Amino acid sequence: IRTARGTFTQIMKLRYYIQAAQILSSIFNPFYLPIVGVIILFMFSYLGLLPWMYKGMVLLMTYIFTILLPNVLIHWYRRHQGWSIMHLFTQEGRVIPYIISIASYFTCFYLMVYLHIPHTIAAVIIAALFIQIICAVLNIWFKISTHTAAIGGITGAMMAFSHIFSFNPLFWFSVLIIIGGLVGTARMTLRVHSCHQVVYGYLVGLVTAFMVIITL
Repeated sequence: IRTARGTFTQIMKLRYYIQAAQILSSIFNPFYLPIVGVIILFMFSYLGLLPWMYKGMVLLMTYIFTILLPNVLIHWYRRHQGWSIMHLFTQEGRVIPYIISIASYFTCFYLMVYLHIPHTIAAVIIAALFIQIICAVLNIWFKISTHTAAIGGITGAMMAFSHIFSFNPLFWFSVLIIIGGLVGTARMTLRVHSCHQVVYGYLVGLVTAFMVIITL
């Protein structure tokens, strides 16, 4: 009886771990990278002085083209192909989602340039676009985690903006490091990525976002 109870307890603990990992993966979805970057700009730079209506318009545009549109198109394509959600985690199943995301991000950047939205905001979209492109190219040879690439991208953007606008990023940098560790652990718990894929993804996001924003 004790053995059966111990086994049941272990199963329940494992179930809770998996559910927590799934929740973390959903909350810190890689599609949220651009809109979080724009929010950081509104919080820590002179762009926070812009009118609320203008900031709302920018956030809505970012949401439509970097979150809503890619997710709708990827969901439609998956249903059209008859794929399960797990097929998107395979190397070959990630190609079309990458293409859809890259096209949506580029469209968002083009509209921002056309509407003369501040260059610093457009730089966030460019950084996210570069991260998507690099992840897509690397996906040809091996998988890396786009979840940790997104967290790494936000961390890199925070570092770049702290340099440009001269604010102390230590607290938020520490928070992002902890979140990155939690998200990486969640992806490994769900067995969709290895430790190397999680670490490489984080480094790709961090370095790419920092270099792109500092350069632009």
